[in-house]
Amino acid sequence: QLKLAESGGGSVPAGGSLRLSCTASGVPFTTSTYCMGWFRQAPGKDREGVAAIYTGGGNTYYADSVKGRFTISQDYAKNTVYLQMNSLKFEDTAMYYCAAREASTVVAVSLVALRSGYYRYWGQGTQVTVSS
Repeated sequence: QLKLAESGGGSVPAGGSLRLSCTASGVPFTTSTYCMGWFRQAPGKDREGVAAIYTGGGNTYYADSVKGRFTISQDYAKNTVYLQMNSLKFEDTAMYYCAAREASTVVAVSLVALRSGYYRYWGQGTQVTVSS
C-alpha cells in the first residue's frame, strides 16, 4: 500500500555534496506517523543504517560514520524525506535505500531506527558514487 521512490543519486568527487529525496505515496504524513530511514549497501557488505527520522516529532538518528556530514529532514506537505550529504568521502559510495514503518512512540523508535530488520517498506534504491 505504501510505496517509496528515491532520487538524487549520482557521481561526485570527494568533498562534494548530494541531496537524496524519498517520496512516499499511499498515506500522507499529516494523518499517520512513521519512522523513515536511509540505508546504504556497498558490494560485498551488509546493509547499513545511515539516518532516520520520526515523522511524529521530527526526532533524528545518525550512524557515527556520518554525524556532522549528513542531515535528514522532512516535508510534510510533499510526503518527502531528504538526506543532505556533505563532505562526501570515497567510503560513502553505495546504493542508498529509503525505508519506512508505522511508528507511534518516539521511545520505541529510538531503539530500532537504524536496524534494517525493523522496516516494512523499501524503495528501489539510488546509486551514490564518490571518486577519490
